[in-house]
Amino acid sequence: MIAPATIARVALDLPLPELFDYALSADSPICPGDWVIVPWGRSRRVGLVAALADSTTVPPDRLRVLDERLPGMPRMPAHWLELIGFGSRYYHAGFGELALPAVPKLLRTVPGARSRGSAVVRARERFAADLPKPTEGIDHPDGERVLTSGQAEALSQIQSCTGHAVFLLHGITGSGKTEVYFRWLAALLAHDQAAQALVLVPEIALTPQFAQRIRERFPMLPLAILHSDMPDAERAAHWLAAAEGRARIVLGTRLAVLVPLPALVAVVVDEEHDASFKQQEGARYSARDLAIALAARRGLPIVLGSATPSLESWHAARRGRYRLVSLRERASGASLPLVQRMALRGARLQHGLTDPAIAAINETVARGEQALIFLNRRGYAPVLNCGACGWLSRCDQCDAYRVMHKVPHRVTHQATQQVGAATPVRPASSKSESPRSQADATPSASPQRYRLVCHHCGADQPVPRSCPECGNVDLAGLGRGTQRLEEGLQSLFPSARIGRLDRDVARRRGAAQQMLDAAHAGEVDLLVGTQMLAKGHDFRRLTLVVVVDADAALFAADFRAPERLFATLMQVAGRAGRHHAASRVLIQTRFPEHPVFVALAAHNFDRFAADQLTEREQASLPPFVHQALLTVQARSADDTIAFLADARHRLLSADTDPPIPDTVLAALTVCDPVPMPLAQMRGLARAQMLVESPSRPALHAALGPWLAALRAQRHAARWQLVVDPLEI
Repeated sequence: MIAPATIARVALDLPLPELFDYALSADSPICPGDWVIVPWGRSRRVGLVAALADSTTVPPDRLRVLDERLPGMPRMPAHWLELIGFGSRYYHAGFGELALPAVPKLLRTVPGARSRGSAVVRARERFAADLPKPTEGIDHPDGERVLTSGQAEALSQIQSCTGHAVFLLHGITGSGKTEVYFRWLAALLAHDQAAQALVLVPEIALTPQFAQRIRERFPMLPLAILHSDMPDAERAAHWLAAAEGRARIVLGTRLAVLVPLPALVAVVVDEEHDASFKQQEGARYSARDLAIALAARRGLPIVLGSATPSLESWHAARRGRYRLVSLRERASGASLPLVQRMALRGARLQHGLTDPAIAAINETVARGEQALIFLNRRGYAPVLNCGACGWLSRCDQCDAYRVMHKVPHRVTHQATQQVGAATPVRPASSKSESPRSQADATPSASPQRYRLVCHHCGADQPVPRSCPECGNVDLAGLGRGTQRLEEGLQSLFPSARIGRLDRDVARRRGAAQQMLDAAHAGEVDLLVGTQMLAKGHDFRRLTLVVVVDADAALFAADFRAPERLFATLMQVAGRAGRHHAASRVLIQTRFPEHPVFVALAAHNFDRFAADQLTEREQASLPPFVHQALLTVQARSADDTIAFLADARHRLLSADTDPPIPDTVLAALTVCDPVPMPLAQMRGLARAQMLVESPSRPALHAALGPWLAALRAQRHAARWQLVVDPLEI
């Protein structure tokens, strides 16, 4: 019989809900929150002690002994273990599946004979070496920045909070939300010399600019930066500094919400509406929602900032659950850009641009100002087509097309441009180009300069010299992506300096920041890119935005498509005219009277949100119901549907242990299994089934025993539950 309190329940990085029991010696110093090395089969794994117990259901002869702590790692505090426990319960994920991936891999690796301790020591030393030299004062004097009346009122409302509250800071683009964040944090961090603040941003690309602004404003406070693109050693150094309280400000993407901050006093979630805060692998948590749970559990205020809040947050604010704080004017005093809708039907196009758009770009660059040409589609052309037989470049692993990409050259067009003052741009060619003739144009370069790439599985191949079906050599790229748009702009505006930013560019380390630095320095006349250019950037000379194709999102099956389109276009429009200059936004669309574009032209988020919430309430969609999505992958479509049909039967028949109460089942709506929008990916068939309820407690009361029943069965299919899915 094992003595009381000698069982350690250890979480491992496995997609399983169970904790694993290990025996402890009577005088073991191991406590909850300790990182340990445990025997696992014939190997060893790093785990986290989630709890201690005085009994176990494991037979004594199978209980293995644990007595080795992971050297150098700090003990995780109780409040952090509680947050992980809440997250694992809410998202129905394993404790270890949520906790361990949040820690840098370098720090959760079984050490070698001599490497472990020195690696942790080097990580601590590295962060200390990277710190800027302290200067006087916690930040630049606030007197240098005069707040607008709206900013002052917003700051006053936020500072009036003495405990937990969720503030939704709704500010139009350029209204100075960041200044409100900084004033609020400055007061809190100055009051307590050990206090820490957490700032979350949705994308890695936003961290360099935000980090620079924090360093300029808080030059003597250690800043830790955390995102998945950092080198292992650097990320480990910053994680340790944050977890041990040495970093006063922590800036990061969604993974930063799971850092144990011992002296946390405030949380900021910038661009809170962004879907990037939802984890798409492993435990499918929302960093924004976990940040709210973190603040609630520690009794702290949290500020959610956005020019286009998510409808869930907007609804919560309208109901009084969140405190709505509004900024209705730009901090610089500049007016909002004039939004014009350019009808594409019947229009003459050159490289996807209407004549008024080309003329506007010409005028803008001639004045020495910048223009942003926005197309939310990377690559050269969305699909390669054979005009003879109709063959399309479909991916053989996914239910999608392989996109034609132009292979980068060592010497690009941008590299050959001289950096300096903007030069006059030649008038565009008067040669007309119909939408069909331009879209069907064959690339002038040889096929070896192009490749076909699937954006879902990553498979790629050279562009074939002839059609694989009929042998026709006259193949054409249909449509356009950012690469083709950039090429067209080079033809239309040969004297302009062009910079492109999309995921292909950002993949090269440092390339994205190099392009942004050039844009801020005035060394770029035309910026071309995807939504990576839409958020968080403050281009002082940018006065024109052209949206090349605004209609693609209108045809999406997801009910959130209008919300996402409005948010994206509002954000990209907000890059224009932030510093007094008159500005314009030209939206090229085939549906100029669509409610999304009408609301956008009026800069009326309130009206758009009210209309969308009315539609969702009538259709019983979030935020008026709560959802969980069961997804499955298998070798055949029949296998996926069969798995989901069996799962549906188990749920509706309450074939679980314990049985699901009838009152809970009555509150559920269980939809039929259907293929996913991308029905095949990486050679596997995919399907899904939606479960929803107007009662969140009822939904979770059913999910627990239902998932336990599914885990008890052996299935060849791989399945995953997503709570509060953002894509259906």
